[in-house]
Parts: sequence; C-alpha cells; structure tokens
Amino acid sequence: MALLALLASVLVALVVAGLRSVLWALIGIGGLALAAAGVWWTLAHTGVVRVAGVALSLAAPVTVLALYAAYGMLGPALLSLALWMLATGAARIAVVPGHVPSTREGEPTGAPRHPWILMNPRSGGGKVGRFHLVDKARSAGARVVLLGAGGQDVAALARQAVAEGADLLAVAGGDGTQALVAEVAARHDLPFVVIPAGTRNHFALDLGLDRDDPAANLAALSDGVELRVDLAFAADRVFVNNASFGTYAAVVGDPAYRDEKVQTILQALPGLLTRPDASRLRMRAGATRAEGLQALLVSNNPYLRAVDSARPGRRERLDSGLLGVLCVRVDNAAQAARMVRGARSAGLMRLTADEVVVEADTDTVPIGIDGEHVVLPAPVVCRIAPGALRVRVPRNRRRTPLSRPVADWPHVTRLALAPGGRRSPAAA
Repeated sequence: MALLALLASVLVALVVAGLRSVLWALIGIGGLALAAAGVWWTLAHTGVVRVAGVALSLAAPVTVLALYAAYGMLGPALLSLALWMLATGAARIAVVPGHVPSTREGEPTGAPRHPWILMNPRSGGGKVGRFHLVDKARSAGARVVLLGAGGQDVAALARQAVAEGADLLAVAGGDGTQALVAEVAARHDLPFVVIPAGTRNHFALDLGLDRDDPAANLAALSDGVELRVDLAFAADRVFVNNASFGTYAAVVGDPAYRDEKVQTILQALPGLLTRPDASRLRMRAGATRAEGLQALLVSNNPYLRAVDSARPGRRERLDSGLLGVLCVRVDNAAQAARMVRGARSAGLMRLTADEVVVEADTDTVPIGIDGEHVVLPAPVVCRIAPGALRVRVPRNRRRTPLSRPVADWPHVTRLALAPGGRRSPAAA
C-alpha cells in the first residue's frame, strides 16, 4: 500500500500537469520557505519588520493556494498530498518492530512492606484530590505525605522517609518533583513508582503509563513489575526528561512568563535571537563541537525525531545509556527558510552522547530542567547514569503507544518485494 500510494501521488501530478508538476511543487516549497522566513522576522524583530513578518507568514501560503486554485491545481494538489500522507502512514506501519523495547517489559517483584508516597495537591490542576489519590494510596498500605505550599525540600523529605524505613518511594506530581525523589530512590537502590498527577508527565508517558487515570498506577504497589531505566544529570541536578539551554530557558525564567506567556515571548525573543551581545552557547560531545547556538536540548535518552507534532517528546526507550542532543542555530531569514527541510537543515544538529559539556559567554547559564527554571555555573556538564533507577509499574498497565517510526523507504521497498510479502528477519 505504501509503494502504490506513493506512486499514485506522483502520477496524479504528472497526469494533470505533466512536467510542469515539478514547477508547482517548487512553488509550494517556496511558499513554505517564505512563511518560515516571515515567522523568523516576527520572532526576531520588532516594529515594522515584525509586522512585515506577520504579513509574509500569512500571505505566502495564501498566495500559493490562490495560484493553485486559479490554474486548476488545487484539487490535484490536495489529492496528491492525501496520497502521500497515506503512503507515509502505511510505510511507518510496515516497519514497526515486532519486539517491545526492554524498558516496557520488566520482572515481577514482591510487594513493598513500607511504601511512601509524596503527593502534590496543586499539581495538574488538583489531580490528587480529583482522583482521590490520598485515600486510595492509604487503602493500599502506603504512607502519604502532602507537599505544602511553603517550598519544602522534596529531596529532604524523601531522605527522611528512607531513614524511617521506607522500602519504596513514589510521587504523585509533575516531572520536576518526580526527578528529585527518583534521585533519592536511585541513591538508596529502592524501587520508585510514578503516579502521573502533573500537567504533562512525559516521563510517565514514555514508561507506557496511563496519564488519564493516575489512580490506576497505584496497582504497582501490590502487583507490579520492575524496570531499570536511566537518570540524567546537568551538573548535580537530576532530570528524567530534558534540560533546555538558551532562548527557551531564558524566556521561562522571566517572572512575567507565567501570567503573560505570549507577550513575554514576543518581547524577549528579539533581544535573545538577534541582539549583538546576545549570549550564545557552545557544545562539546566527544569529538563533536558546535558554536553560536541559540538553543540546546539535552534529553535523558534520545527523542524519536527532532519534531514530532503528533506526540512531541516521545522516546523509544529509557535504558539506552545515551543522552539525546538537539542543537539549534538560526541567524537570519534565509536560514529560517531552510528549516523547512526539517532534520536535514543546517540549522539543526542531532546526536547522542554519554556526556555533553555546555559552555556560554557568561558565568552562569539559565536552564529549564524538567520544566523548572534553574541557574547553574558555566560550563555545565550533562551526563547519564545508565540503569540507575528501579521503576516499578503495574503488571497489567495500559501501555501508551509510541509514535510510529520514520518511513524508511528502502526498507519498505525490500519488504514489499520480498517473496510472499513477508517481513525480513531484521524487521521481525
């Protein structure tokens, strides 16, 4: 199906426009590039240039669609696009591996005798109260501690629980709180339970847990299996998801960000992106070096792809022993236009490493660590601790599916042409 749909998407354009279909494709790509340049002007400048950027980012795609409609190409273009999307979807399904990654399997373990759970009643808009997590956890035999509003030391509370005999640590809250308690659990080699009661809970998502029903994950206390996953560190700060350096970290560090997100971003970005004295980052990972970076994302295990609009921030596994690194550098509208190439753009660099050194022109570096804003002395060394954390999950959990893999057309072609249409051993 993937190959037939791909062929049909090309034939539709050729039948309608012949060789001129190449020209129409170039016009469409050009419209996207102009729109990307307009977005850059909108974000990186103020005044008249920003207004021009907004106008360009809107006018470019509208003009392309108007040209297609005027010359009778809009219908065929939409049909060709639909066939291409069908082809890509079928190709991704065709190469889905038959083996479930090891971070989603695990070994059965005995139930803990003295489980301890820290709950943040304000996290996730009050999920702790809405799902009656306190009563359900106490019914399961757990000792529950509620996090107050006075800025308590989360790690200190977890260390105290260990000193008092807790043999399992758990958190019902966001990823930042999860990371702090997970570090204590890893240091004492205790199992850790994730109860996704935060706003996003990407860590729980990549563990295959059900974020829609946090109470269901309490089943891990009585009937669970154990996984070994990695923990990552930025200097001495632990993170379970990622550490973000550069423009994003600087913007979220602005006190006005929480109340006026869009306005704060539009006010701060021009200075951060184009001002001559704007701080730029440098990155070293083994023999690889990059300079003049505006943004740098270091993740605990690599993301499936640089941008995944359907399920952003998905990781195929959490036990690879490698950091994921995404570097971004865009200096002008031309480079922004080339970003339509995606991961092949010169403005993006992706790699994996077990250690990354981040340097800056300043003595300190603002960082967003699992959504929490911190400032650390430069340079910042990011590292990964393979298999440091014992995560206990429900045996019969509803596993959240991963994003589908990227369409590998040579592989798809080999599968389609194999005798009987069967998968190759590598795919199975």
